Amino acid sequence: MAEQYVATDKRTGLEVAVTGEFPPHPDDRVRIARTTTLFTRLMSTILATENESQRRERFFAIETQLEMADALIREDMEEVQRLMQNTMERMGISREQLDDLTRRIMEQFGGGGEGPSLPGGEN
Repeated sequence: MAEQYVATDKRTGLEVAVTGEFPPHPDDRVRIARTTTLFTRLMSTILATENESQRRERFFAIETQLEMADALIREDMEEVQRLMQNTMERMGISREQLDDLTRRIMEQFGGGGEGPSLPGGEN
């Protein structure tokens, strides 16, 4: 039988329910509750944003971060790198700037600039 956890944001009344088969371990159940509560608070904060363009930008940012978290948990590093690159490009940071930054970091920490380049870049 499916179980359900419901989280409600006190500020706005937004309610999110998570239904499924939950692991029996108490620590897992605490994590389910905590994660659902955080997600509910996050959604409530975004929905309370009056400026439409800001609200859309915040949704996009959170979607990207959640996609990144999913890829990290699945250990899909190719997807993580793709999402990071897209995020940086959206912020106006080019592939060349990222490669230059990588070289400078490697030089500063003793790598001599001969470390691996970021995906899709040239070293």
